[in-house]
Amino acid sequence: MATMIIESERTKAASGKTYEVRNPATGEVVDEVPFGDVADVDRAAQAAAKAFTTWSKLAPNKRAEILHKAARNMLAKVEEIAPILTKEQGKTLLESRIEAQRFGENIAWFADLADKVHGEHVALPDTTTYGLVVRRPIGVCGAIVPWNFPLTLAANKVAPAIAAGNTVVLKPASTTPLATLACIEALIEGGLPEGVVNVVLGPATGDAIVGHPLIRKIALTGSTPTGRKVMARAAEALKKVTLELGGSDPCIVLDDADLEAAARAISVGRFFNCGQACLAVKRLYVQEAAYAPLMEKLVARASKLKPGNGLDKDSRMGPMHTETQRAEVEAQVKDAVDRGAKLLYGGGRPKGAEYEKGWFIEPAILENVPDGARMWTEEVFGPALPVRKIKDLDEGLRLANDSQFGLGSSIWTGNMAAARRAVSELEAGYTWVNALQIAHDELPFGGTKQSGFGKEHGVEAFLQYTEEKSVVYGGV
Repeated sequence: MATMIIESERTKAASGKTYEVRNPATGEVVDEVPFGDVADVDRAAQAAAKAFTTWSKLAPNKRAEILHKAARNMLAKVEEIAPILTKEQGKTLLESRIEAQRFGENIAWFADLADKVHGEHVALPDTTTYGLVVRRPIGVCGAIVPWNFPLTLAANKVAPAIAAGNTVVLKPASTTPLATLACIEALIEGGLPEGVVNVVLGPATGDAIVGHPLIRKIALTGSTPTGRKVMARAAEALKKVTLELGGSDPCIVLDDADLEAAARAISVGRFFNCGQACLAVKRLYVQEAAYAPLMEKLVARASKLKPGNGLDKDSRMGPMHTETQRAEVEAQVKDAVDRGAKLLYGGGRPKGAEYEKGWFIEPAILENVPDGARMWTEEVFGPALPVRKIKDLDEGLRLANDSQFGLGSSIWTGNMAAARRAVSELEAGYTWVNALQIAHDELPFGGTKQSGFGKEHGVEAFLQYTEEKSVVYGGV
């Protein structure tokens, strides 16, 4: 049975309760894990606070050295960790390998920043003194992670936090704790001091993290309704928050675009991880002359995405993570069809005995989806893509911005002026121009509007795990 990680202990829940983690492709039990609660979060927060007193005082170059060594140890275990992630989450082994690799790389990227915290010198009116602005770590930070990219989204929070000198209480999603535990264990085996990252499990631990008085910052990736609740609860103690919430990313394709490249990027951007991604192409707007040839290319690509158990080398798309999530996507597709939309491809469940025990679904492409359909107004967290013809860039930008969300966006065009307008006018935290939707460590990532605020990735994320302190220095 898997255990939680609290300081130097590999521990069960204080209550003794457990629950099962199941494979979404087969329904089989993968492992049994502790069902943590408030008492376990308190132990973890106490352990993190204790570790902070030494971790935060380490010379930054020493902290960087420790993190690089820990990351190397974790990266040596990618092939061990990837199958664990596939079994608990459902994604293909290829996708799991990419994600496990990214976890270690993210730790290493932020390790490079650990000894590069810069402040300021400020001239003051009183010439006998001068001013300084220094940065210090915040303290104990809480990280709450969803099930769709459990390793990537954990690293987005843990890596900048610990590089800046903070310690962490980490809660993986209840359905995907196992690969995360393996990654953190690998970091500790590689030299990360006990207590710097503590892992608690179970549905009740998220609210306990947000409410714990020792935890001074909360970083959440989740739905917009969950983000609102976390923000309200965190406000009671004036905690800092970073919220990466829902998205409904628009993609605009103009007549002069490279349609082969656009089709590849849109297919990957919509169907990777069975469409279960915050940053995914979820609304497609195509100029009239490009419409027919692009649809032909997209349907051809979708038809090659063979659903199957992620452990099967022939599978090109794993199952959806839960029965509830599959039912939600099916309901959104049905709503569009009932309103008059046409299915260009897919829209059902694959047939065969190998699919009967899992939450499998076919990729779907729909055209003529009318205004007001759920696929336009809600986040579609699965492999279904609504498509609409547009007359020009003006219409594309208007429709793209007609959403409560503002996470990612993209445009495909050969026209520099159109690209510049898209960069300027698309209401989103990220815009890709003629590029695959990859969130790079080097660039800040975060949303606008109902997609949240605060940044993950980039120097900006690192700095958001520090506090500025003003100093007036009069000499000694």
